[in-house]
Amino acid sequence: MSSAEFTESAGLADSARELAEGRTTSLQQVSAALARIEASQGTLNAFRHLRADPALAEAADADRRLAAGERLPLLGVPVAVKDDTDVAGMPTYFGCRGDLPSAVADGEVVRRLRAAGAVIVGKTNSCELGQWPFTEGPAFGATRNPWNTGHTPGGSSGGSAAAVAAGLVPAALGSDGAGSVRIPAAWTHLVGIKPQRGRISVHPHHDAFQGLTVNGPLARTVADAALLLDAVAGPHPDDPHRPPPVAASAAAGRDPGRLRIALAWRPPLTLTRTAPHPDVRRAVAALAEALARLGHHVEEARPRYGLIGFDFVPRATAGIAELAALHPEPALLDPRTRSALRTGTWLGGRVVRAARAREVRQHRRIGAFFHTSRAGARYDVLLTPTTAAPPPRIGTFDGLSAWRTDVAITEACPYAWPWNVLGWPGISVPAGFTPEGLPVGAQLLGPSRSEELLISLAAQLEADRRWYEHRPPAPQTSDAPPVRADGGR
Repeated sequence: MSSAEFTESAGLADSARELAEGRTTSLQQVSAALARIEASQGTLNAFRHLRADPALAEAADADRRLAAGERLPLLGVPVAVKDDTDVAGMPTYFGCRGDLPSAVADGEVVRRLRAAGAVIVGKTNSCELGQWPFTEGPAFGATRNPWNTGHTPGGSSGGSAAAVAAGLVPAALGSDGAGSVRIPAAWTHLVGIKPQRGRISVHPHHDAFQGLTVNGPLARTVADAALLLDAVAGPHPDDPHRPPPVAASAAAGRDPGRLRIALAWRPPLTLTRTAPHPDVRRAVAALAEALARLGHHVEEARPRYGLIGFDFVPRATAGIAELAALHPEPALLDPRTRSALRTGTWLGGRVVRAARAREVRQHRRIGAFFHTSRAGARYDVLLTPTTAAPPPRIGTFDGLSAWRTDVAITEACPYAWPWNVLGWPGISVPAGFTPEGLPVGAQLLGPSRSEELLISLAAQLEADRRWYEHRPPAPQTSDAPPVRADGGR
């Protein structure tokens, strides 16, 4: 398939509508998605492994069900999931090397995808145990940004973001423990939703990464991201966090009303040199001006983050340690992962419990920002850059020590992780491009359980900015060997 022959997927809602109206078949959609993935793999390397034969069989079954009159939100639509997600019969490598066993059952989010009728075509690349905002590693190579293949699409959900941005699939799931949905969304010109903790189940994990990590959708439009969120939201019976349901798709069609929006340039204390790149600042300022033009009150403000980073580090490293300790061949892990394992083991137990206990006070302190300001006025939404920098070049972090990697990624991405500590929702939306054509994004952040408000605001902004009209160039033909169902080549 040459770039001239490459035909990207329609959006998620459009794909579902075409199937329901009989204008296409699931076999056609799934076959085309698999062909696009194979053709782009040597260029973008978005997928760790495909499930071509099962997906085609499921597509044929979906066509029979559609012909019989059955209707489900995503019946017959091809989607992808990140390789930290259990799909029965497939290993969950999570970016690692080694011989890992196949999952014996679907994770809850996959079970819900199947219940909505979706056809899972494969699992997308992630960096090792989701630690970094780039998707590179010896297990699979480098996943590349469709807008410029010399640059990363971000991480750790970089494979999912690259797949959606390039039009390989209409939407995909990622996970977000420190911005891992929002960062790649920003760097690939997508909408990425980090929902409230517990909104989408992380089962079979009980409380992934000490409560930091949630699953979330990546899509080109707010409506598509909301549709995917509605399809997979809901708890497993064993989940500890169970927020009340939301109607995301309905919110995407609703006017948000006139809001008070705080624009914050200063990130939380990170002990690094953190300031937004001029191109990022310019793009986010233009987006803030658009919000003001739409009738919202926008003013600069400074949230009281406190020393929230001191509670993030033990939770994050303990989460890495818990997963790394399960790997059957620890010597195959990246030296930086082994360093995080040691740190997380040292900081585990009492330190992690204390960090988690402080979350209640953090909720009160930062939550006050959404209820009062110095003038006594309430803010509804916090607007920040999603990242401080445009997407780095492939290989930027190669050969760095664990400490230098942590410093470099914190300087590039200081804005996203506090909302993981809080467990509150946020959405990254496209903010524009650098003069070199690299995408950057902005975050809309809200208090607890504010997804519907954030989705309504993002949809209003999208109608004005029409970011979905901008697409990356079609991927070039790949001569690379096909991706096998076992993850090899």
